[in-house]
Amino acid sequence: MYLLVNNKRIKIKEYTKFKDRFKTFKFYLEPIDFGIKLPKKKRATTTFFCQRVDICFTDKDEKILYLYEDVRSEKRIFKLKSKNIYYLPLNTVKYLKVGEKLKIIK
Repeated sequence: MYLLVNNKRIKIKEYTKFKDRFKTFKFYLEPIDFGIKLPKKKRATTTFFCQRVDICFTDKDEKILYLYEDVRSEKRIFKLKSKNIYYLPLNTVKYLKVGEKLKIIK
C-alpha cells in the first residue's frame, strides 16, 4: 500500500498484530522513509521514538481529521473520533489538509 503525497509515493505498512503495533518506530535508528498505519486506534504515543514523526488521524473513510507535524518523543495524543492513525516521515503533513481524503494506492 502506498500513500500519494505531493507526487511522491510513500510506502505504508499496516500493522494489526499486537507485537507490531506495540513496536512501531520505537528504537528505530535508521532514517524513516516509510509510514505505518494502525487501524482501529484512537491514541497515538511516541514513547521511546528516537526520531520525530508526523502523525495523521483519519476516520473510517480515510478523511483527515487531525494533523500533527514534527512530533517529538514522549508525547501522547488521544482523539475519540479517529479510526486510523498514520505515523509518517517528517515534512509529509505539510502537503496535507484537514478535511481532504488520503490518496491510498494499493
